[in-house]
Amino acid sequence: MQEVTIRKSKRSKYLRLTVHPGGRVVLSGPLRASQRSIEKFLRLHAGWIEKNVKKLGKLKPVSEKSFTRTQYLKNKEAARKLVKERLAHFNKLYGYQYNRVSVTNPKTRWGSCSDKGNMSFSARIVLLPQELQDYIVVHELCHLKELNHSKEFWALVEKAIPNYKELRKKLRNNV
Repeated sequence: MQEVTIRKSKRSKYLRLTVHPGGRVVLSGPLRASQRSIEKFLRLHAGWIEKNVKKLGKLKPVSEKSFTRTQYLKNKEAARKLVKERLAHFNKLYGYQYNRVSVTNPKTRWGSCSDKGNMSFSARIVLLPQELQDYIVVHELCHLKELNHSKEFWALVEKAIPNYKELRKKLRNNV
């Protein structure tokens, strides 16, 4: 059986498996989850784990390193300026309403969008080529209309970024 990192959290309500590029497997769950229930869950999902480790194990692991505090502070304003400019540019096409735009220092995400219209972007976006920056901005902008990854969502992304599939793959494979 594949080695599994177990993370328990106050915020978790259910057991959840994630396979990361490079084949690392993480099981997240609530603090109250017993060792027995975790083992049962892993046995039940052994086939899924094996299939996904085979698929994702070939990919280069995504750097989970966030900026150091100094790097983050140094790049935060440049990232905010870049994101706001690109949002204004692409929103001419979409015309969506959004609220707050923030720049943060997450370990694994490039961006996020809440159902209240607040968008957040990683300060590390400034390190990417412009085509990937644009993809991330458009991706989050489209979540204002579709808070999912449905066909409708991808059709919206494709309006501004016709080669989004190629760019998505580049981003996943750690540029």
